[in-house]
Amino acid sequence: MKAGRIFNFNAGPAALPLPVLEDIRDSFLNFNGCGMSVTEISHRSKMFDDVINDAVARTKRLLNLDDRFHVLFIQGGASMQFAMMPMNFLGGDTSADFVNTGTWSTKAIKEAEIQGKSFNVVASSEDKKFSYIPQEISFNKGAVYAHITSNNTIKGTQWASFPDTGGVPIFSDMSSDFLSRPLDMGKFGLIYAGAQKNIGPAGVCMVIIREDFLDRVPDGLPSMLKYTTYSSKNSMYNTPPCFGIYTIQLVLKWLEETMGGLEKMAEINTKKAQLLYDFIDSSDFYSGTAALDSRSLMNVTFRLPGEDLEKKFVSEAMENNLGGLKGHRSVGGCRASIYNATPEEAVPALIDFMKTFVKKNG
Repeated sequence: MKAGRIFNFNAGPAALPLPVLEDIRDSFLNFNGCGMSVTEISHRSKMFDDVINDAVARTKRLLNLDDRFHVLFIQGGASMQFAMMPMNFLGGDTSADFVNTGTWSTKAIKEAEIQGKSFNVVASSEDKKFSYIPQEISFNKGAVYAHITSNNTIKGTQWASFPDTGGVPIFSDMSSDFLSRPLDMGKFGLIYAGAQKNIGPAGVCMVIIREDFLDRVPDGLPSMLKYTTYSSKNSMYNTPPCFGIYTIQLVLKWLEETMGGLEKMAEINTKKAQLLYDFIDSSDFYSGTAALDSRSLMNVTFRLPGEDLEKKFVSEAMENNLGGLKGHRSVGGCRASIYNATPEEAVPALIDFMKTFVKKNG
């Protein structure tokens, strides 16, 4: 392996923009001239107030959020959100709808089931091993929310457009495609994203929640499991994951000022994915695993003719500075995660290696 940075195709924790990493490096020992690291300053200080408030403001600008939406930073990852949503919003005779598109959807459903909450799985792609996104779904008009996973890292599927729920607010796990494209937030009541895939380091989850849902949070919940605890204290009821929030702030700045916003980011992401899918489709050696109309722009999953070849492919790719190409342990195969921070030149480099590998092993 050559010295220096590689092209990082890890699914999460995943690539961060190089300019962000350089900013962190350059300011780490002396943040904004204060003589301390950002990991040492008080979360009650004006310096950290400026960090978190700027992160909130940039999120609102990037997504065109109005005052109905609150931006929260919560520990526990997306997995804790699986439990918090039914805990905060379901009870009595209320119910939620779920669309099951794979592992993370299944985990979200399980957490509602553990709590004895009422829910309906209105659609599932399990019949074809979660290789597609269901269409023509009948949602229940009385549901409190309809939960979906916008992008499925393991199976490489993604909602190209969001479903018509008949007015039921969508709750969405957007961990792996958050801020990769513009959103019509009018359809959503709550979205959440574990940072470590597309917007920052592990340890913090961003939650965007509509005001009227905060009004529904019951009083009798543990403080740290209530959304209102975070909304009322600007996510600082207790010590927040300061370094993670700081990194997210820098990523948001990079998205807004360097990349030019979400429309431009979406163009780049589409270009990267299309280039890689076009090569896979033209090959007799590599084969995609997701249905054509459900393919993810973030996680390109593919197989080689045999598992031994896949192991060799992943190993030799790493020797050529192409890291993180092993598929999820539950499904095997290969996966190239091409999130926002994966540079455009990474995809041609991967394709060149794939062509060379075919010549040697095809």
